[in-house]
Amino acid sequence: MEEIDIYDFDNTIVPFDSGSLFWGYCIIHYPWIAIMLPFQAAAGILALAGIIDFTKFKKICFSFVPLIPLEQAVNGFWNRHEKQVHKWFYGRKRKAVVISASPDFLLEEIQHRLGFEILICTRHNRKTGAIIGENCRDEEKVRRLYQVLEPSKIKVIDVYSDSLKHDRPIFSLANGSCYHIVKGARRKFSFEKIYKNRA
Repeated sequence: MEEIDIYDFDNTIVPFDSGSLFWGYCIIHYPWIAIMLPFQAAAGILALAGIIDFTKFKKICFSFVPLIPLEQAVNGFWNRHEKQVHKWFYGRKRKAVVISASPDFLLEEIQHRLGFEILICTRHNRKTGAIIGENCRDEEKVRRLYQVLEPSKIKVIDVYSDSLKHDRPIFSLANGSCYHIVKGARRKFSFEKIYKNRA
């Protein structure tokens, strides 16, 4: 049985939300994408009102992708922000499985640079920016994990995330320790103390 550790990415391995920061980077470097701002603002209002779901909101947010040189933008983004990866991530002891709601086109480059073994994230069409399938968050993270690794062949040891609200499903897999990431610091906690039970 293979032992693994699971990591969220945004505000866990790095101290920011990578999708949002990438959007800001692109607004600065490719200002013509500002033409999409009214549509994105409207989508935000509809999402807050519960009229559209978060997946549809993200689809509209990344609709600027066809308007930029994507590979160049991603490389430029990580050239600027790779240094912000928390130092403790470099000291990992087991196979690392990073599971994130952020786009695959954005995180695949940092996976290559950091050398972690498995990346599971939200799939996007690189030509249109549209989400393919479901947004990789909450229970979807566990479902996607088990698509990649057979449950009977792995043992999850430690789990790291900044979100106690959204990442209960992956925290429930830990056989070792759960770590809540707060401002880059790792705070170990008892799953049962926070969530009462694993059901």
